[in-house]
Amino acid sequence: MKARLLLKERRVVYEQAFAELVVWQVPAPLRGSAHSFKYRLAFVVNGKCVVRYDNETGKGDHKHIGTKQVPYVFSTPAQLLADFWRDVDRWRL
Repeated sequence: MKARLLLKERRVVYEQAFAELVVWQVPAPLRGSAHSFKYRLAFVVNGKCVVRYDNETGKGDHKHIGTKQVPYVFSTPAQLLADFWRDVDRWRL
């Protein structure tokens, strides 16, 4: 199986903010992850990334909220998106 793009979207949230969402299904788990998805979700405000979820090779699943990086427990792509938007909403409050 080749990698398959499941989602690639850039969504304007408001004038100075956008979200970029990219999710791939990959043939084998990335080093550090136990699932077959590669993802990068980012919320950018005034040119600065303030919320990001990703699973770069070797680091595994994690998220960045402001300057903090914490582990993230991945379950499904749908839950990943729900968790990301929940953190975006919390950041905006």
